[in-house]
Amino acid sequence: MSVTSATSPATSLSGPATCVSKVELRVSCKSLLDRDTLNKSDPCVVLMVQNNGQWIEVRTEVIKSNLHPIFGKVFSLDYYFEEVQKLRFEVYDIHGTHSIGTRDDDFLGGMECTLGQIVAQKKMVKPLLLKYGKYAGKSTITVHAEEISGNNGYVELFFCAKKLDDKDLFSKSDPFLEIFKINDDGTEQLVHRTEVIKNNLNPVWEPFKVSLMSLCSCNEDRKLKCLVWDYDSRGKHDFIGEFYATFREMQKISKHECQVTWDCVNPKYKQKKRNYKNSGVVILNDLKLHRVYSFLDYIMGGCQIHFTVAIDFTASNGDPRNSCSLHYINPYQPNEYLKALIAVGEICQDYDSDKRFSALGFGARIPPNYEVSHDFAINFNPEDDECEEIQGVVEAYQNCLPKIQLYGPTNVAPIINRIAKVAAGDGNIKDASCYHILLILTDGVVTDMADTREAIVRASYQPLSIIIVGVGNADFTDMQILDGDDGVLRSPKGEPVLRDIVQFVPFRDFKTASPAALAKCVLAEVPGQVVEYFSHKSVGLKVGEDVCLTSLDKH
Repeated sequence: MSVTSATSPATSLSGPATCVSKVELRVSCKSLLDRDTLNKSDPCVVLMVQNNGQWIEVRTEVIKSNLHPIFGKVFSLDYYFEEVQKLRFEVYDIHGTHSIGTRDDDFLGGMECTLGQIVAQKKMVKPLLLKYGKYAGKSTITVHAEEISGNNGYVELFFCAKKLDDKDLFSKSDPFLEIFKINDDGTEQLVHRTEVIKNNLNPVWEPFKVSLMSLCSCNEDRKLKCLVWDYDSRGKHDFIGEFYATFREMQKISKHECQVTWDCVNPKYKQKKRNYKNSGVVILNDLKLHRVYSFLDYIMGGCQIHFTVAIDFTASNGDPRNSCSLHYINPYQPNEYLKALIAVGEICQDYDSDKRFSALGFGARIPPNYEVSHDFAINFNPEDDECEEIQGVVEAYQNCLPKIQLYGPTNVAPIINRIAKVAAGDGNIKDASCYHILLILTDGVVTDMADTREAIVRASYQPLSIIIVGVGNADFTDMQILDGDDGVLRSPKGEPVLRDIVQFVPFRDFKTASPAALAKCVLAEVPGQVVEYFSHKSVGLKVGEDVCLTSLDKH
C-alpha cells in the first residue's frame, strides 16, 4: 500500500502488489476537545496504515486554533479489493512545529476502520474515542473517499489571480485559494487548498491534479465555491473574496473559446460600496482532462456486491461426526470449508450494505422427505435463503449438518443457473447498481461438467463472477478447464464465454498461508471482471443522482 498527499509533498509507503486503483481520503473533524488554555486546540490528523503487520503513519497539516477543522492535505492510498486494509485515524493537539503530542492531554481521539468500509460508504462519519473506548465528548471525524483512476482519471488545473486587495499594512497580501464542491444536500466539501504565495497581489499558484469525481462528482454543472484568503500564521485568515464556477465553465479554456476569468467579490464591500467592482480577478490559465472509469468508480457510484456461498454436501466429504470428515466441526479449529468461507466472505461483506448473504447447498438429501437436492437453502427457508452477516452463514452451515444426509453426485450447474437468473434480473437495470459473486466450495471434480460449462457460458453475459475453491486432497486437474486463464472456456456446442468469470483455487495450496492470502488470490480477478462487464454493457455509472455513461471511457 502507498500513501501520498495530493496537496503537499508526497509521503510514499509502497507495497509490492499491483493495486486496483488509488483512493483519495479527505478528512475533517467537528467539536474537537479544547486542550489549550489561552487558544483553541491546533489539530492534526495522523493516518496509520497497516502494511505487512506494521502500522506506518502519515499526517495532515496543522490547523491553527480550530475545533472544526477541514484539512487540505489529501491522502492517496493504493486500494486492493481483495484485501482487508486496516486504517487508524488519530487526532492530536500539536505544540510546536513538527512534534506529535505524547501526553494524554494532547490526544483528541481516534477511530479505526477498513478502507473497504470507507469506499463502500463513500462518506464515513464516526465518533472519536479516547483511551479505553471512552467517547471524546461530541467529537466526530468525517472521511470522504474519492477514487483516482489508475489511468489518468483526473483533471489538472492551473490558476492565477490579478490585482487582489491588499489586506496587510506593511506588506502585500499572502493569498491562497480554496475550492469547495457544493453537494446535493447543500453542504460544502473542500476539494483543494493551494499553497500560500507570499507578499504578492498577482499570485500564480502551482498547477494541481484532482479527480473528476472529487471536483464535481462527474457533474459538469455542479456548483463550485471558490474563496481567496490572505494567510495569517495564527489561523485568522483575512477574507479577500469569492466566486462561483462550474467545471463546464472551466472547460471553455480547453476548447479555446475564451479566457476563463472570474471576478473575486467580497459581498460586504459590494453591499456597502456603490462603485465596487471586485477585489481582484482569478484566472484559469490551463486545464487538462482525462476520463476513465474503474472498479472503484462503480463501487463508489453505488454498485452493491451481492455475495452467495454454495457448499458441497456430497458423501465424499465423509461423515461430519467423524473427525476425518471435511465437514467435521472442531470447536478449536475451523474446517477448510469454514476457513475459505470466512476468508472470502469477510472481504465481500464490506461491499453489501444490508450484510445479508445467500447460503446454498448441493449434493445432499434434505428434510422433510430426504430427496436429493443440488440447490437448497442451508437455513431450510426456500422463501428467504439469506443469512445475517458472515457469522449467520457460519451458524446456518453448522446447524444444517446434523439435519441432512450427505449424498451426491457433485452437480453445480443448478446453483450457477439459479444465481445467473437472479443476476440477469439485475443486469436489466440501466445503471451499474448490482454485481454478484458466487463462491462454490467443493471437495471434488464436478460430475455435470457439460452442464456446468454451458451454465458458465450463459452466466458470462450477466453481472456475475464465480469463485471455486477445491477443498480436500482430490485431483482437481479437470477443474482447471473451468478457469479460463489457460484458454477460452466453451460450451459443449463450442460457444465461447463472453468474458472469463471463473477463478479456481485448490485450498491445499493455502493450508499453511494466512486467510488473507487465500482471499487475495481468489478475489484478485473480480475488479477486472466487474469493469469488463459494465464496459461491455455500456450501462450508466450512477454517481449520486447523476449518470455518466461508461462509453466515455474511450474519450
